[in-house]
Amino acid sequence: MYLVTGCAGFIGYHMCNYLIKKKIKVVGIDSLNKYYSINFKNDRLSILKKNKNFTFYKIDICKKENVDKLFKKYKFQKILHIAAQPGVIYSFKNPGIYKRNNIDATKVIVDLVAKYKTKQFIFFSSSSVYGDQKRYPIKENFSLKPINYYAKTKIECESIVQKKLSGANISTKIVRPFTVYGPFGRPDMLILKLLSKINENKKIDIFDYGKQIRDFTYVNDIVKMVFKLYKKKNKSIKILNLCASKPISINQVLRIFENKIKKNFKISFKKKRKGEMKKTFGSNKKVQRYINLRKFTNIKKGIDETVEWFFKYSKKKNIH
Repeated sequence: MYLVTGCAGFIGYHMCNYLIKKKIKVVGIDSLNKYYSINFKNDRLSILKKNKNFTFYKIDICKKENVDKLFKKYKFQKILHIAAQPGVIYSFKNPGIYKRNNIDATKVIVDLVAKYKTKQFIFFSSSSVYGDQKRYPIKENFSLKPINYYAKTKIECESIVQKKLSGANISTKIVRPFTVYGPFGRPDMLILKLLSKINENKKIDIFDYGKQIRDFTYVNDIVKMVFKLYKKKNKSIKILNLCASKPISINQVLRIFENKIKKNFKISFKKKRKGEMKKTFGSNKKVQRYINLRKFTNIKKGIDETVEWFFKYSKKKNIH
């Protein structure tokens, strides 16, 4: 029995979908907060709920007694803690939500993992913890240089995991995904935002004049890596980058879209925003050695699949 927190979110949904298709029983929990469209989250959930191997609970993780009841009832063997307050820019506007939904919520989950002696635990951190570096690709042992509050909360969460679970005889991994994209992605992230603006014939704001470099990693590759990680048991806590290690500029992404959609779209180039990294480029050598995964989805193929999903979905629904 797996527990996936944040199951109505982008990665959480794909993780649950992958597991239940393999006939694995999954309990998913999510608070369904209003950071972006609850309807969009419910659309993800409606797909998961069609499978008898999936059970959903709407729960605020910070209410420890409610989560404790689930741990007691299901005796989870494998836990994936993805639930978090995402978004770099929003973390400057509302830091309190990030402390509560990231730091406080992680304390609750980690305390219960330790209490019930869960066999395997994976915590989803973020590549944002690295900030801007001088050398690339970024390896897991590089110094952490957060440049926004979101990243700082993720570092604090990693610290909570390490302090509480080191030596606890629980196979624990901290993963740092890089710029995840794909079908049913977050509406506030570049790929879906681009598609929505193009579909509505609206102007698209591109910051830092499109010069930012991003290590785009397809969501299906992420869930495959995580599933393989669950098959590996480790005594000491492992920290692993999850990335394709094939960075490209935002301007290159725009060109891929132009070739794919065959439609002119309006772009407004703007200066760099506070808190956004100039470049993300992770090394995936450690995770490759560990789980023997060699193939990653090409960015053009990943965008193709995302575009095809989007136009099918948008005929029936609005994404906001």
